[in-house]
Amino acid sequence: MARIAVIGAGTGAMAAAARLAVAGHRVTVYERSATYGGSVGRYAHDGFVFDTGPGLLHLPAVQRDLFVKTGKESLEQSVTLCQVDPASRHLFADGTAVSLPNASRSKVAAALDGALGAGSGARWSGFLDRARDAWDRSRRPLLEEPLTTGRRALGSDPYPAVRQRRLLRGARQAGTVSEIGAWELADPRLAALLDGYALAYGLDPRRAPAAAALLPYMEETFGSWYVAGGMRELARAVYERCLARRVEFVFGAEVVRIVEKDGRAAGVELAGGRMAEADRVVLGVQPRPGLVPGQEPWSDGDMALRPRPGTGDAPGRFVVLLSLRGAREAGAAHRTVVHPADGAAESAAVFGGRVAETPTVTVLRPDDPSTRPDEAHEAVTLTATVAPQGPVDWTDAGLRDRYAGTLVSLAAAAVPGLRERILHTEVRTPAETAAETGAEGGAVPAPALAGAGGAYLHPANFTRLPGLYLAGGWSHPGGGLAHAGMSGTLVAGLVVEGDGFRGSR
Repeated sequence: MARIAVIGAGTGAMAAAARLAVAGHRVTVYERSATYGGSVGRYAHDGFVFDTGPGLLHLPAVQRDLFVKTGKESLEQSVTLCQVDPASRHLFADGTAVSLPNASRSKVAAALDGALGAGSGARWSGFLDRARDAWDRSRRPLLEEPLTTGRRALGSDPYPAVRQRRLLRGARQAGTVSEIGAWELADPRLAALLDGYALAYGLDPRRAPAAAALLPYMEETFGSWYVAGGMRELARAVYERCLARRVEFVFGAEVVRIVEKDGRAAGVELAGGRMAEADRVVLGVQPRPGLVPGQEPWSDGDMALRPRPGTGDAPGRFVVLLSLRGAREAGAAHRTVVHPADGAAESAAVFGGRVAETPTVTVLRPDDPSTRPDEAHEAVTLTATVAPQGPVDWTDAGLRDRYAGTLVSLAAAAVPGLRERILHTEVRTPAETAAETGAEGGAVPAPALAGAGGAYLHPANFTRLPGLYLAGGWSHPGGGLAHAGMSGTLVAGLVVEGDGFRGSR
């Protein structure tokens, strides 16, 4: 039995902790804040309850596997999963609207034909067929295996782009998300739909490799799910599973240094000077220089931590939590995305360190009695992807108020009588994310992607310092609830089975 110190209590780190405890190890989690969950937070006010992080779950099989492997109670016995239908409603700048059914390719195609015109569904379905090929080609090395021998293969884009004949330019193939939209989808509304998926995951559609097609494929194939009571309930269930497996949590404990002894990780040093010895250390938060004196053990050649080409700092989230008077109307969509007329201008601003004049706004309206004081009220969450704290000063009260007003104005297209119904507004920006999670600039990590020479991969789960492992959204295979959960699986496998671990079969 080894002593294992886990730094951070995010969902990926807790997934690793639970699996390692089941394997017989003595696990202690050190968390700088007063609670668990990392970015999966909650805000409550006068009977209204809001998620402050992810609002929906995709690829629930990852969480199901965690609960199956760590105890008798299944995921569904621990939380109530609700499949969201429609999966999303989309409002485009030309006034067109379409609702996309959940996990039904044929119904999605029919909805697109009805809303955008004949042929729209076939073009989107053809794109998803190619995305499925990319999924089949890259799923295992990208998501289910440690980042070892598969790294070189993941440098190539697995998306089988359609060869296009361009006047005076010969045949070309789409290499980015935006090029897929322009060349293969051939409708600005379908292009905006695809760009919106990329942007929601913190990716620049103009530069993200075509392999980002995996993201809408995952959502449309495996569905969109809501956890009754809010996504914070999922974090609670994982935390309680850890406690049941006798994982110890120490809150208010900031790790300032990973202790190295005889050439391997040997414990952690906490703020105030206290040392905690360990045989293994799992780093479940954003790696930072100086955590291991004199070296960056996660920088192994072509996997060095660095900004993605042309993107600058990773973006954050601007969130507006609205307490509303008046009941949620029957048939309202759980998720509505309001698309701007000029998505390229938005991307240029977000990834150029500026404030986008007209952002893409995601509106979440859960039909969940536990989120509101009674049926005569409603809790609504508005979210936009924005530049991180630093390039933009999100502590500026005037800017926060103005931008919250911008999101409310845009969201009014999705929520009848929105402005007149507001009882209370709470604004959360990358500045709050940075303070609460420790992520630099309040940035939110994106999922790993193949292609672009490996520039969209994350640091491997193993490091050059023996005994030190990386879990969570800032390590392979990247950000998001599903991907972070997979990182916990990979770390546990590497610790239990050693360097020969090649993923679950």
